[in-house]
Order: sequence, then C-alpha cells, then structure tokens
Amino acid sequence: MAMTFHCNIVSTEESLFSGLVELLVASGSQGDLGINFGHAPLLTDLKPGPVRIIKQSGEEEIYYLSGGYLEVQPHVTTILADTAQRADDIDEAAALEAQKHAVQAMLNQGGEFDYSRAASQLAEASAQLRTIEELRRKAKSLK
Repeated sequence: MAMTFHCNIVSTEESLFSGLVELLVASGSQGDLGINFGHAPLLTDLKPGPVRIIKQSGEEEIYYLSGGYLEVQPHVTTILADTAQRADDIDEAAALEAQKHAVQAMLNQGGEFDYSRAASQLAEASAQLRTIEELRRKAKSLK
C-alpha cells in the first residue's frame, strides 16, 4: 500500500475535499507540481487549471481552481483557492463561450478596453477547458 498524506482543498465558499491521498498534481506558477508523501515543506501560488488527486483507494478525482495557494507541511497539504469546483461540474459550453468572448474582446480593442481583464478571462476559460480535457483523458484510460 502506498504512503498517504492528508489533503484539504478549500475555496472561499466551501471545503471541496478532505482526506488521505497518495498523490496530488497541481498547476504551480513555475509549472506542474507533483506532491506525494514526504514532500519537502512548500508554499507556492497556483495558476488556474486542473488539480488531480489520487485518493488512498486509488480512485482519481479532478478539480478546477481559478488560482490560489498550495501549502505542503509534513503531514498535511492544503490548497486554498479563490474559486474551485469539481471537474464534473464545469459547464463546457459556458467555458467555450467565455473563451470566444475574451478572444473577441482582445481582437476588437475599443476605447475602454481592459486588456488585463480580457487576458484574465481568457486564461480562466482556457484553464476550465484544460480541466475538462483532463477529465476526458481519465475517462478514456478507464475504458
């Protein structure tokens, strides 16, 4: 049996997950991070994207984060996110529409164009779509 550690995934609205996991993979600001038992203490910011966990039972779960922080302590790892949701709950059509809208806004820069807002919306929509792709990859591997 693999070594496990306690993991908490918390958003400003709710606690999404709390339990023992074998592995956590998240999108850090400097690249993807893999956390397993015995990882060195760490505090880093997370960019929008998927978070994968392999639970003690071997079951995999995928979550979407709009960004936040990851803290690794000797026996517990915590993700604090602005917004987070289970990958199954993401509305793909809404994410595609948001991505399209953000691209259009960046192409049609008007007088009161807010580039940073459009870029942020584009990054968030793209991250949601990456999370959906991750979920599809998981489903294909189970078949």
